[in-house]
Amino acid sequence: MDTEHSAAWTGTVATPPCSAATRDEAASALSTHLVGQCARFREAMDLVRLYATWPAPLLIVGETGTGKELVARAVHYQSPRRHRPFIPVNCATLPDQLVESELFGHTRGAFTDASQARQGLVRLAEGGTLFLDEVEALSPRGQGALLRFLQDSSYRALGGNQLLHADVRVLAASNVDLRGKAAAREFRDDLLYRLDAFRVHLPPLRERLDDLPLLVPHLLAKAARETDGVPRRMTEPGFAVLRAIDWPGNVRQLEHVLLKAHVVCQGDQIGVAELHRSAPELAHASVQAAAMVPMLLSLRAAKRAAADQAERQFVQDVLLRSSGNISEAARLSGLQRASLSRLAKKYGVNARALGGV
Repeated sequence: MDTEHSAAWTGTVATPPCSAATRDEAASALSTHLVGQCARFREAMDLVRLYATWPAPLLIVGETGTGKELVARAVHYQSPRRHRPFIPVNCATLPDQLVESELFGHTRGAFTDASQARQGLVRLAEGGTLFLDEVEALSPRGQGALLRFLQDSSYRALGGNQLLHADVRVLAASNVDLRGKAAAREFRDDLLYRLDAFRVHLPPLRERLDDLPLLVPHLLAKAARETDGVPRRMTEPGFAVLRAIDWPGNVRQLEHVLLKAHVVCQGDQIGVAELHRSAPELAHASVQAAAMVPMLLSLRAAKRAAADQAERQFVQDVLLRSSGNISEAARLSGLQRASLSRLAKKYGVNARALGGV
């Protein structure tokens, strides 16, 4: 799942309390959404399982729409912290003047509008995981505040004097080259070293198009659950269009396209017409796809013909060895007598003509 949640996480959103059973179910559900078999994707998922058991910070990198938050949740729910809160926050939404208050809370009167004390995200994530999405958007002030916390897990609420300690694992995600930004002095290199204790890189969809036969049915099933409940499948010409696209929005873009195609589809099959209606920008891929379809269909036909020929030859050979005795041929071949009879009938192999019944 390779997919990120369709709803964008913005602001400070806390995971609601739930039972251990519910969290275990969530962990299982997450694994079903991380769909893919290509080597780079499987390598990333292996690292997710490995790093989930360790408390050190983890940096998740990948283009927009590759599933970074979903991976962060998978790390959390496969970790010993699974029964504690998962707190996601989009760093791009944190105002510079309030970043310390958002992260660490504040006391009453700490600033003009602080009419009452407030807990920060770190306190809310106690015992669990704090996920910082778009971490590159943190201001220099916010980067410094986060670095101080990562050094020894201690902090002070804004306006407070008491030094507090938090048991929180920090996961961060970015769709930019943080090493390049650090080299350009646009991101603190000492903070990057802290965040980059472990790293998972998610490949873009254009580099894992071989996963489309897995991703598309999975996302169409999700679309059916979210809409009319009617199962639909992608035609081969439709798949050809999907393979001809670079997918700048990655799996999230694919998910949105398939959801719209499911909604506009009047039958049980989604083809080129439905894809064009749901995403007119895909029309440019049709020319290339049109050239691909005959080749794909010809290859499939050739494979079927070769398989049929091999199967026919096998039936004929085993019946020759048994002098046309189907029972003996079934024993030699390891097939059921009825199955062998059906194959002989399918390929027009006459057992009697070969000397038996």
